[in-house]
Amino acid sequence: MAKIANTDDATARIEAALYSAGRPLRIEELIRASGTESRTKTLESLDNIMKNTKSVFKALEVITLPDGSYVFQLKPEFSSTVKRYASKPILPNAALKTLSYIAYSQPISSKQLVETRGSGVYAHLKELRQLDFIQHQNIGRLKIYTTTEKFQKYFGIQGNVEDLKQRLFSKVRKTASMSQTNPAPQIVTELN
Repeated sequence: MAKIANTDDATARIEAALYSAGRPLRIEELIRASGTESRTKTLESLDNIMKNTKSVFKALEVITLPDGSYVFQLKPEFSSTVKRYASKPILPNAALKTLSYIAYSQPISSKQLVETRGSGVYAHLKELRQLDFIQHQNIGRLKIYTTTEKFQKYFGIQGNVEDLKQRLFSKVRKTASMSQTNPAPQIVTELN
């Protein structure tokens, strides 16, 4: 790739990479995308993009994740607002419920998942593995499932598994208390 001399071109290329990736990008990926071959110039461009995004957009952000990667995303507080406008969810509700159950109960065996979620869980597990949201270990004939780092990045979850479980438990408890006062509660599918 030819070296990009113009800072505006490099910045535009980084913006394009962040927008189109739909996932966090490592600094090495952004250096390649910028065409500058310069970590310093790429970081300067990223800093400008982050400042401009913060001052121009109210619902969008470019942030640095704990692992040092960068992501262009919708601010978490707007997720429920735009849910109805999204063209196609990444996961059907049933697979999302299975993913939530794995996140809360991890580590969990396939046998426990089938007992709780039914035999349709096998299709969910296949889909979740393809998206790299879950991983498994074989212990004898059992498969034990846990969530992956990609799952945490994609859903903007920071912290360890125990923090995640506490947050999920709080949402479940809140939903349960709402269902006692409201006969038709809305299902909470957000993880953050």
